[in-house]
Amino acid sequence: MTWTSGSRTFESTMLPHLNAAYTLARWLTGNVQDAEDAVQDAYLRAFRFFDGYRGGDGRAWLLQIVRNTCYTRLRGKSSHLSSTTFDEQVHISECGTETPETIAIKSSDIQLVRTAIEELPLKYREVLILREVEAMSYSDMAKVLNESLGNVRTTLFRARQQLKRDLIKITKRETSQPQLDGR
Repeated sequence: MTWTSGSRTFESTMLPHLNAAYTLARWLTGNVQDAEDAVQDAYLRAFRFFDGYRGGDGRAWLLQIVRNTCYTRLRGKSSHLSSTTFDEQVHISECGTETPETIAIKSSDIQLVRTAIEELPLKYREVLILREVEAMSYSDMAKVLNESLGNVRTTLFRARQQLKRDLIKITKRETSQPQLDGR
């Protein structure tokens, strides 16, 4: 089997997007093992059909395959669709001026946002990840999601609104819980 299609090679065209593929798969599947398996399956499918790749944005083409692979895998685990978790360590860049309190607050804020994203419906979660984490254009998102540009924009707007509402609810829930030291 050949790695080339015309003047392009699979390796030079698709491998630069491995991190984006993994990020999307991780958010869609909810765990490391399923994400790794989905990305591996997606890359095998992409390789198998690389001769049919007509150029353009390789990332959008690959992420569409990753997305479809994840959804295929999730259909088999449909009872877990709404209860996915994301348990990645939070990395904070070291800065000499940060105090333990500011580091704790940043870590807490990051975890709060991740929790809110995890609680979103899968459709909202994926559109947010593609736009905010992967910084994809609306037109590339439309290709990946197989949706019209208008639907992508509407879904992203609704996802952002839902995320905002959820963050407010989570914040209120956390601030209304009684303190352990009795204050």
